[in-house]
Amino acid sequence: MTLCLLCMLLPSNEVYAMFKKVFEEHDGFVMIDATKYSKQTMNKKKKWKLVDNKTAIQILPDTRKTHSDKLINGENFSDKPGEAAVVHYKVKINNPGKYYVWVSALSTGSEDNGVHVGMDGEWPETGKRMQWCDGKKQWTWASKQRTAQNHCGICGGIYLNIDEAGEHELMFSMREDGFKMNRIVLSKKYDIT
Repeated sequence: MTLCLLCMLLPSNEVYAMFKKVFEEHDGFVMIDATKYSKQTMNKKKKWKLVDNKTAIQILPDTRKTHSDKLINGENFSDKPGEAAVVHYKVKINNPGKYYVWVSALSTGSEDNGVHVGMDGEWPETGKRMQWCDGKKQWTWASKQRTAQNHCGICGGIYLNIDEAGEHELMFSMREDGFKMNRIVLSKKYDIT
């Protein structure tokens, strides 16, 4: 009875998200389907939505597609992680340590190629400003951090230090609206090929 009532009160994609599995790491590697998030927060202005026949998620509405579109800090851009459009994933880590974060993203313009990553409510410096420049208009794996010196990002700059085994909450937060992703990897090795 309670479950049926809950299903009637929540939007269908939120009910669907409640039953997502916990993604489990083995041998220092875990791949996550981006559409199988456990919840969303900070989503009053922007929200992650299922797109491309439910094979990817994207931060919508996309109001800043080109550099000439108005940048509204906190609304269509955020350099502060956790401020807008946060999507959460349950991850079980068996082998604690340093994990590089890789994401398969599709960027079609100049202003939809950045996101932040954090864990367990924390947004470390090593998870800020994840950036894509290469591979426009095609799905592209990357793990680079944008810096003042290199706007396309430096290799090896995006990682999370996970100190304890057990269940954790992986989070992605809007940097630019329109950002689209379909898969995520946490790996102890930098090269995932």
